[in-house]
Amino acid sequence: MITYAILIVTVVVSIACFSNDSLFNKLSYSPYRMIHSKEWYRIISHGFVHADWVHLFVNMFTFLSFGQYVESAFGYLGFSGGSFLLLYFGGMIAASLYDLWKYRDNRYYTSIGASGAVSAVLFTAIFLNPWDKIYLFAAIPIPGIVFGFVYLWYCQYMAKRGGDNINHNAHFYGAVYGFIFPILLEPGLLQIFIQQLLRH
Repeated sequence: MITYAILIVTVVVSIACFSNDSLFNKLSYSPYRMIHSKEWYRIISHGFVHADWVHLFVNMFTFLSFGQYVESAFGYLGFSGGSFLLLYFGGMIAASLYDLWKYRDNRYYTSIGASGAVSAVLFTAIFLNPWDKIYLFAAIPIPGIVFGFVYLWYCQYMAKRGGDNINHNAHFYGAVYGFIFPILLEPGLLQIFIQQLLRH
């Protein structure tokens, strides 16, 4: 499955970067280097790098939890494996564009992690099954659609507040991309989504 392939590569690269600062710096997201040195590969490569074991575990656990479901759902809907790759890496790119513009002249700004891509997968799962439960802190069941609204509000609030070294903008834009992406693949899914909301 594509989910497992992405997960394995991400874990291997992240672990390699834990003890290799040169590789870490080479793969991390640097808008300045992308704009001024044309190192465009960084818009993807940064998603395979994580700060520590906790960062890696949280992202990959979430990705595994929802990636398998979305990948299977895409297959059921008749979408190709390429559609899942476009969701994941498209979410990674969409999550990075705001910072590419904002920090294009800041040589010290860097970002890492697959959070934007994982948020995209999570919100596609919410779109496909909005009333399915998501377990907050792995213990508190919340309907996906409710979690989604709270998550987006929280991302915007924390992005404005700042100070915690977490790229909340990436989470937000990745999530929005993930919610819209299925509609781009099949516009008729929007009507199904609305029907699911109203039937509950």
